[in-house]
Amino acid sequence: MKIIAAATVAAATVAHTITALPAFADETPRIAVMSAFEPEWTSLQADLENAERTTVNGTEFVTGTLSGQDVVLFLSGVSMVNAAMTTQAALDRFDISAIVFSGIAGGIDPSLNIGDVVVAEDWGNWLEGAMARETADGFALPGFLTSPFPNKGMIFTRETTVASDRGAPETRFWFPADPALLDAARKVAETTPLAPCNAANVCLREAPQVRVGGKAVSGSSFMDNADLRGWIFDTFDAQVVDMESAAVAQVAWANEVPFIAFRSLSDLAGGGEGENEMGVFMSLASDNSAKLVKAFLAELPKP
Repeated sequence: MKIIAAATVAAATVAHTITALPAFADETPRIAVMSAFEPEWTSLQADLENAERTTVNGTEFVTGTLSGQDVVLFLSGVSMVNAAMTTQAALDRFDISAIVFSGIAGGIDPSLNIGDVVVAEDWGNWLEGAMARETADGFALPGFLTSPFPNKGMIFTRETTVASDRGAPETRFWFPADPALLDAARKVAETTPLAPCNAANVCLREAPQVRVGGKAVSGSSFMDNADLRGWIFDTFDAQVVDMESAAVAQVAWANEVPFIAFRSLSDLAGGGEGENEMGVFMSLASDNSAKLVKAFLAELPKP
């Protein structure tokens, strides 16, 4: 009996340890505005009012007012794991009413040009998958695995199973942007002019456009391969590829928090004629994405 009682106390102690979360850094409902790179972060902070800084586990969170909205700004870090980790940290420590990602991406859809901004309505992780065995008949998954998509050689993209308070764990590939946030993005897309040239006066071949809707994908690999780019477009009907947004969309979905991502094309993910263009147009893409996000925030209802 003493052993059973001790086990019960130990289990209760463990349960308490698992469920206890730190208190919110403040009680103000805020929109989380995330970026992956310093240039994006810098553009957004330029217009932030009443900035206050808090560091949690090495990540700096900056609260304040941007475009009339109470916000918390932070860097996700590059990669799916970093993005998921920092998103959940923000949700655990701030009262987050929505998540907005501002950043750059590689263009996948051949109809898009460098400088265009895509606000996709669905995000998926194209590198969530299995690397299959090569057989005499080609690459084949083991019998206990399946894929809803055609493979690229040994690469088979698979869905992921996510646990949440929505109910039983759900297996899915696409994670949606919030419909109301997409409606606001459509409004500002029609009225927000984007810059055609960077600070060094290197200009785009085509005037940048904003496209709201459609699909996009993410994965923890930098994309600079024309053949793989073509397969991703054909397989997922994806407009752009990045290294964070699908992870943030998944965390937002699991926590039932509205999400949207603005991604400006800094390069063509290997589809260009020469050296990857990101080094030339990253700053322009970052500034245009940040400009659109600030206009988007101003369009939302005020707190």
